[in-house]
Amino acid sequence: MKHTDIAVILRQPEKFLGKEATVCGWVRTSRNSKTVGFVELNDGTSLNNLQVVLDKSLFDDNKIGYFKVGASVKMVGDVVKSEGNNVVDFRLKKYEILGDCPSDYPLQKKHHTLEFLRTIPHLRPRTKYFEAVFAVRDQLSYAIHEYFHKNGYKYVHAPIITGSDCEGAGEMFRLTTQPWNASYKTEEEYFKDDFFGKKAGLTVSAQLEGEMAAMGLGKIYTFGPTFRAEHSNTTRHAAEFWQIEPEVAFAEIDDIIEIAEDFIKSITRSVLAACPEEMKYFDQWVEKGLIEKLEKMLASDFGKVDYTDAIEILKKSGKEFKYKVEWGCDLQTEHEKYLTDEYFKKPIFVVNYPADIKAFYMKQNKDGKTVAATDLLVPGIGEIIGCSEREADYDKLVKAMKKRNMPLEAYSQYLDTRKFGSVPHSGFGLGFERMLMYVTGVSNIRDALLFPRTVGNL
Repeated sequence: MKHTDIAVILRQPEKFLGKEATVCGWVRTSRNSKTVGFVELNDGTSLNNLQVVLDKSLFDDNKIGYFKVGASVKMVGDVVKSEGNNVVDFRLKKYEILGDCPSDYPLQKKHHTLEFLRTIPHLRPRTKYFEAVFAVRDQLSYAIHEYFHKNGYKYVHAPIITGSDCEGAGEMFRLTTQPWNASYKTEEEYFKDDFFGKKAGLTVSAQLEGEMAAMGLGKIYTFGPTFRAEHSNTTRHAAEFWQIEPEVAFAEIDDIIEIAEDFIKSITRSVLAACPEEMKYFDQWVEKGLIEKLEKMLASDFGKVDYTDAIEILKKSGKEFKYKVEWGCDLQTEHEKYLTDEYFKKPIFVVNYPADIKAFYMKQNKDGKTVAATDLLVPGIGEIIGCSEREADYDKLVKAMKKRNMPLEAYSQYLDTRKFGSVPHSGFGLGFERMLMYVTGVSNIRDALLFPRTVGNL
């Protein structure tokens, strides 16, 4: 049906003042006085509502009471100068109820807890909080594609169904068409009769396929859903999330660190510029000082610290950490937050991690103990980027895989890239929802996803 987006009217009021317009939307609030009624209407195109003013003498009183919170309506009226603090008001002339809303509509109140809203994910996009979250999510997605296209990367689509566990952690969701009660003597026999004739799962990362693409296309990126069957019931983990994974041929570790910093700053600038109303909302209601924090990040150079030095900083901090700090340990969230929030007070790259706590594909340093890997840690969140130069030497890569008892035959295509014209190359993975949490101040990953998939929650 022909209508004008509310966002267009609120952003360009001078074009509509004194003119008739048609709008559609959902009733956010409705209140009546003896002679005048007021309706706050929202259609999802703007964080702000359009205030509809109606002269009750022009309408049947019984029908005016039909503007229930949650109902959807089509309204025709005049755009007029607001008598209050609104950009404009909308004086109603006629209307059509598109969808009634009964009294058991869960969003009757203006304010609800995030815990309650997680129980109704299908309705929470109608709240101001989640309208703002998904507006920024949309802009952040656009900014990511824009950055890579401006810088000569090709967008490739890696398979979601895979036969290999990229990280080697065994946290894959198994994919099968076999009945649950199929009776086989061995696992091999079971999967032989499956759809692919072998064991298959949902991807935990597009990196391996991305590396192979970069060996011919030079600079590529993937941006898609990834899946981890990890029993981590925390505010930072989800079983299904989106990940951005660029891969750059002829790039060493320092090159990819420079790219990662430029990338993070670029997409943050895009959100600040394109979503001013949403960012003001988050700054006021979600994280005080959020905009100042982001602007400070944009104006500063990211820090860089060797893993070994980071361990010494943590040991000398005087803090009592839940998880013991010692060389060779994987940094926990509490360690990461101390480094970013208290010690450096800005995003930092921790580089040269112990080989034993990192993936098989990372370039081995000359010391024989560490790899050319780095994590980008940001205040309030911790790690958002995992980054490394890849091991380009065939023999060293095979040795690392054998050490982890990995089946070489399952990675034969990957190993071919080290046999046929291997080159230094690097890449990183950015958890999209964690980046969204960083720029909005949202503290729980469940509130960064439309329908969050977590342990016990489908």
